[in-house]
Formats: sequence, C-alpha cells, structure tokens
Amino acid sequence: MSKKSSPNILWICTDQQRWDTLGAYGNEWVQTPVADQLAREGVLFENAYCQSPVCTPSRASFLTGRYPRTTRCRANGQDIPDTEVLVTRLLSDAGYVCGLSGKLHLSACNPSANIGTEKRINDGYDDFYWSHDPLPLWPTNQYIQWLTEKNIQFEDKPFEGSSYVSSGMPVEHHQTTWCAEKAITFMKENAKHDHPWCFSVNIFDPHHPFDPPPEMMSRYLDISKNIPLPNYVAGELDNKPAFQQNDHIRAYNTEGLYNYESMKEDDHRLVRAAYWAMCDLIDIQLGRMLATLKEIEQLENTIVIFMSDHGEMLGDHGIYLKGPYFYEPAIRVPLIISMPGIIQQNVRSNALVELTDVAPTLLEAAGLDPDPGMQGRSLWRILKGFEPVDKHREDIYCEFYSAMTWHKDPAAEATMLRTATHKLVVVHSLDCGELYDLVKDPNETNNLWDDPGHLDIKSKMLTLLSHRMAATVDPLPLCRAKW
Repeated sequence: MSKKSSPNILWICTDQQRWDTLGAYGNEWVQTPVADQLAREGVLFENAYCQSPVCTPSRASFLTGRYPRTTRCRANGQDIPDTEVLVTRLLSDAGYVCGLSGKLHLSACNPSANIGTEKRINDGYDDFYWSHDPLPLWPTNQYIQWLTEKNIQFEDKPFEGSSYVSSGMPVEHHQTTWCAEKAITFMKENAKHDHPWCFSVNIFDPHHPFDPPPEMMSRYLDISKNIPLPNYVAGELDNKPAFQQNDHIRAYNTEGLYNYESMKEDDHRLVRAAYWAMCDLIDIQLGRMLATLKEIEQLENTIVIFMSDHGEMLGDHGIYLKGPYFYEPAIRVPLIISMPGIIQQNVRSNALVELTDVAPTLLEAAGLDPDPGMQGRSLWRILKGFEPVDKHREDIYCEFYSAMTWHKDPAAEATMLRTATHKLVVVHSLDCGELYDLVKDPNETNNLWDDPGHLDIKSKMLTLLSHRMAATVDPLPLCRAKW
C-alpha cells in the first residue's frame, strides 16, 4: 500500500465539545476561522450524534463502529474487552502507520486505582503519546513530561472573583498545543516515507474544569455582559427524571458542584465564556496542523476529520457537565470531514448521522472492507457526492447504562431514540421518560411523556426504540458447541 493509492487520515477528536461551538454552526461569539474554513472545504454534518453522552462508551463505540452495549464498554472506569477491534488496528494491519496524542480512554483512568497508565488492547497505534488529561496525576502523562523537559510546572490558578472557572496554562504550554505539536512532528516525519498514516489528535479540552489560557479568555471579558444565558425555564425539570433534578443542584451528584440555583447570571456567562475560549484555542492549533499538511504537500492526500466524543450541558436545562440525559447539547457534536479534490466542498448535510458511521467511512475511503462486527454505515459515498447528502438514517440511537457510578439507588439506565421530528427517552431504572416534539419545541423544554394527547406518537417512538435495541445485537456469529 502506498501514499498514492490510500489517503492519510488526520483525525481530530476533542472532548466534551457540543456542536454549537463553531462559527460554522452558527455561533457568533467564538473565533473559529480555521474550522469554519475547513467546513467550506468539505462536508459539515448538521445532525451528528454520539451513542453515549459519556467518554468511554462513546469512544469505544466510534472507534469500533459498534454500539456501547455491543462493545460491552458501557461506562467510564470500564476496560474495553481485548476482543474488540478498533478501526486503527484495521488500518495498521493494512499498512498504515498510526499515532495518537492525548487521551484514549478505552480503559479505567482513575489515578487512585491505576497508578501507571491506562490499559491498552491491540489498538494499532505505533506512536502513543498518552495524556489522559493535563493534570500531573500519572507518571506516564507525556504532556507533563514535556513540561518537565522545559522546566515548566503545571498550574491551574483560580480565576479572580469566580469559583466556577480558573486560569489555565498559557497557550504555548497548554495541553491542546502539546497535542497538536505531537501531530505536527508525526506528520513531518511520515511524509518522508512511502506509506499512508493515520494520526488521532485527542485533545482534552473543552472538557471541564473550565480553565482556558488567560490570553484566550481576555477578549470575552469585554463582552461577557452580553453573552446569552443558558437555555433554562424555571420549573421545567419538575416533570423530568429525578437524575436531572438532582444534578440541577449538584453536578456529578457532588454537593456544591455547579449548583445552578446558587449561581448568578454573571457566573453562567463566565463559564460559557471560558468554554468558548477553550474552543478558540483548539481552532488555533487546528490551523497549525493544517498548515503543516500544506507545508509537507499532503493536504490533498489527507482526510481531515474534526469531531468530538460528546457534548456539554453548559447550564442548559439547569444542568452542567454531563450525565444520564440526552438533550441536544449532551449528544449532538460537530462533524466536519474534508479532502480536497475527493470530498465535496462547501456542503452542509442535514442527514441524521451517528458516530458509529465514522469507522466504516474511513475503511471504505482506504479501500478496505468493514470489520464483520461493525454496525455503523459508511458516509463515504455521501462525502463524494454519489448519494444524496441529506439522507442517511431514519433515526439516532443512544444509551446510558450506569455509565457514571455516582447515580445509585437506582442506577441510571436509559436509552434514547431521535427522529427528525421527535425525541424519546426511556429511563428504565425509574420507569419514566421524556418525549419532545422537536418541531414545536426545539429547545426540549416541555416533556410530553405523560401527555394523553401524544399517546400515538409515544407508542410509535417506543416501537422504533425497541427495533433499534434489537438491531444492536452483536452481528458477529455466536460460538456454538459441537453436537
């Protein structure tokens, strides 16, 4: 396999970045000119969704093209089974050189239980620059080692006058910058050799804590009074699942953590500003990586993907961070794919797309067959203009199976189905749920679950959900005993 016949892949995946954080998705506050230009040079998917609103099950899902319950990697703190096959391994087996910088998070990453690093399966990565997050908690955190080489100490200082955001490392010493630099070095070195490559840039930001570099935050301080408040209507959680009512006053079920009721309007605006400032830094580093592709003359032979593993509530519906809920801010993510001369340019797709679709897309682009266990559907023919750009799936399916252990008695277990017009959430552990008319109520404020006037659509959505749950049965053949 040579570079001439198989495209390189630059795969940028941020952490906890909701879809509406780029100018290309309509955000007028952020400064993301590079991602906006990438969208003009490729295909932007308006309706791309993760399969779990939590890191590990989502990452296991899109890296295998399988659903969380199929991979058996359904929660943070869980190890992905070594029988699961990552798309990077398939690319590696076919002759690609694969690398990663930042987080992987397919296994338990709690420093109190795992002193060294996260456990790996045969993931296909030849170069593995691991940094689960910026904190100096692991001796193998290569970002911290990089700072040590520069005689720099990691610091996260309180932001003056706020207990909700902090001042992070300066741009030149930020983990986002480090992730990009490892990608740049990898691309330059591999450009000298006659093989295709795939590099995964797994940036930790804009994951909380909300701690952008001070120089990225400064412009927002001048306009912070005008930043819109979260999408929340007082009392809207009264007929919604108890997990949401709990997290409204204690994020992650932790007393005092982002208690919405105790936060002032300026607090909400400041958190939003810090989150956007982190996204702005990501855009700057995206620009450096794309400039490198031009410098090494491989831009036209490289598929560039920009996406995130899941979203962030950011105060919408009175909730911060993430948890057992499936609002658009939690599960809808940016997805932009570009390759000059091969992928259509300046195209926006309204099709319903799942992140399970990314792995089979990359394999088809590389001329490889999908793994027999994959459940996603390739987007490659849409990207090339061979199929309608606005039709792919009839619905979206997501899961939350005790994915965050602090919701107990009962544990949080829920599934979701979203069509173009409605969204249904069934909380199996509480025997309740949510139903939204996305046409009349796009902000998902009014829960119609118990509304007798919506029994027909509720019944139809429950049937569709049961079909999707049945369809997530592992497609791999069963091992049968000999008779």
